[in-house]
Amino acid sequence: MVGAGVAGLILGVGTVTLVTDPPGRILVGLAAVGLLVFAVMSWRARPKLAIIDGSLVYRGWWRTRQLGRSDIRLIRITEFRRIGRKVRLLEIDTADDRLLVLSRWDLGADPLQVLDSLTEAGFAADRP
Repeated sequence: MVGAGVAGLILGVGTVTLVTDPPGRILVGLAAVGLLVFAVMSWRARPKLAIIDGSLVYRGWWRTRQLGRSDIRLIRITEFRRIGRKVRLLEIDTADDRLLVLSRWDLGADPLQVLDSLTEAGFAADRP
């Protein structure tokens, strides 16, 4: 994320200094803008999950949503193999039939550790 921002800034400088190559200037400028947008949006979106004042706060790209214990039906870990390695996802099933799927990238930590923290806070307890 920080690397993408730094690379975007370097490409931005390259856009300004490539005076003799207009097509290259446009391509480098587009790459710079893309990297900077990616860096800013990644910074905004992570981490997506936090426990604040007894409620679970889920932050998406554009809005933030608060979930109380009664709003959560089930929290579980799913594991599968992908490109030769094991991938874990944290799934949160809400009472209004929404499924939030969060990866390690989204959480900023291992999903198992996040599940342990949610269990300690009383969010991932078994529900009838």
